[in-house]
Amino acid sequence: MSREIKFSLVYRDMWQSSGKYVPRLDQLKRIAPVIIDMGCFSRIETNGGAFEQVNLLYGENPNNVVREWVKPFKEAGIQTHMLERALNGIRMYPVPADVRKLMFKVKKAQGVDIARSFCGLNDHRNLENSIKFAKEAGMISQATLSITHSDIHTVEYYMGVVEKAMEYGADEICLKDMAGVGRPETLGKLVREIKAAYPYTIVQYHGHSGPGFSVASTLEVARAGADYIDVAMEPLAWGTVHPDVITIQAMLKDAGFKVPDINIKAYMQARALNQEFIDDFLGYWINPKNRYMTSLLVGCGLPGGMMGSLMADLEGVHQGINQTLTTAGKDPLSVDELLVLLFEEVQFVWPKLGYPPLVTPFSQYVKNVALVNVMFQLQGKGRF
Repeated sequence: MSREIKFSLVYRDMWQSSGKYVPRLDQLKRIAPVIIDMGCFSRIETNGGAFEQVNLLYGENPNNVVREWVKPFKEAGIQTHMLERALNGIRMYPVPADVRKLMFKVKKAQGVDIARSFCGLNDHRNLENSIKFAKEAGMISQATLSITHSDIHTVEYYMGVVEKAMEYGADEICLKDMAGVGRPETLGKLVREIKAAYPYTIVQYHGHSGPGFSVASTLEVARAGADYIDVAMEPLAWGTVHPDVITIQAMLKDAGFKVPDINIKAYMQARALNQEFIDDFLGYWINPKNRYMTSLLVGCGLPGGMMGSLMADLEGVHQGINQTLTTAGKDPLSVDELLVLLFEEVQFVWPKLGYPPLVTPFSQYVKNVALVNVMFQLQGKGRF
């Protein structure tokens, strides 16, 4: 009998990777039953990351939002998971341990099943309390590897993090390929190593589509033993987000895996609702280029969640840079030309900053340093 692969819909990440926005609670409550009717999801990523911050910007109480949003999934027997940033909790800077411990208890009380905990530095020490606090609260602890590609980030390197996470009591392992720059062959080797060492541990793959590796990577990790694959759905699939569930389902089915059927009628309803939410007002903040796949991301490794703020930053400084260039008798730059300069500068400064995986908050740090360097150099100054 063929091995079963299950799907997890990364609904929170679909929106935040496209523009740091999520639908309002009234919209989330409308789409929840339709997602359930699709019949193909065993898990939903519902909250965490910047989700609660967006709720606050709307003027909504994030505690109420999470509780009401996860309720229908729980009743339908679909697990929900949150994303949290180890020492930072769901913030951008370290949070006291007692507050983090309380956070997991609150999330469990709100109905969230799984804590997906990552450290942007892959420092297992930063994951220790996340794992222990999640389990103490009665949640499933999913220790997460921040995947990137460099001479440092080898299979052996990642297995060192996995071994410590398992010592701390992690229930599952997630490969968070937030920029989609993990190479398929290497990711397959990593999953095989995890499964060889911990054969009964669930492995989940989370791979963004930006540079174009995600479909091949999904097939490799599936063949290596991955249990769950994170997917998206139109109109927010692909681009800097995740591959669409229809493509992944068809590919894995052809490869001999047992995969769930998709209720296409419900899929089309969900697709239409997502478009309605975009057209309502969210689309005003989503730069269309955030939803493009581009091989330029192979080199710089910036994640989808970074592209929204990056494009906003470029548009903010574009006019000023061109005024400086024109005054100096130089040709102005297009946004695309400026974008390439920024990508190249990220590649230059990243090793000098210690090769941190480009995920929150380190993607912001590296991008900001690169942006300041580009601006200084165009002004005839040295790098910051």
